Amino acid sequence: MSFTPPRPRCRRCPRLVGLRRTCRTTYPNWHNAPVESLGSLDARRLIIGLAPGLRGANRTGRPFTGDAAGGYLFHMLARFGLATGTYSADADDDISLHDVRITNAVRCLPPENKPTPAELANCRYFLAREIAAMAYLDTILVLGRQAHDAALRCLDQRPSSVPFHHGGVHIADYGKRRLRLVSSYHCSRYNTQTGRLTDAMFEEAISLFATPPRR
Repeated sequence: MSFTPPRPRCRRCPRLVGLRRTCRTTYPNWHNAPVESLGSLDARRLIIGLAPGLRGANRTGRPFTGDAAGGYLFHMLARFGLATGTYSADADDDISLHDVRITNAVRCLPPENKPTPAELANCRYFLAREIAAMAYLDTILVLGRQAHDAALRCLDQRPSSVPFHHGGVHIADYGKRRLRLVSSYHCSRYNTQTGRLTDAMFEEAISLFATPPRR
């Protein structure tokens, strides 16, 4: 299956369209559009976050780039050989992903970083097609409960049947494939500063993500 990301002027979510217009006036030199994924569709691993941050991906146009969460994620991926290069908060760097693709459950900036259920449902069309287009995909890392639930719905599974918890691993039948879902708290500054997500906890989740699944 082919995959086409949202158009720059996607109008599926009126609230997000309104915020995008405001940002284009206030910050005319920023990306201010749906954020495309980073990494190849041929990757075996996919990371799903929640949505672009105002001064993160909404500014830079690259997932998890421009804020503390992005710097931490790329640093952790590098520990496990899943990324190389020197990260820059302005995306003018030489970061390369190795067998990894990064995306978000919602592609546009939501007010207060909180997409509504309707916005998550609207954007799930793109996430589902993206997963289907990744022919070699075997492992998904979800960052936070909403990304966890979005991924499960894309795999035709009810979130209530697989409750979110950090470090959880779930095997899902997906067509003729079996996909492994690894769940982690989001690597946001709030979660790391409050101790909800420690370095050891995130390292454990990335280790699970990096380890090839058993056949």
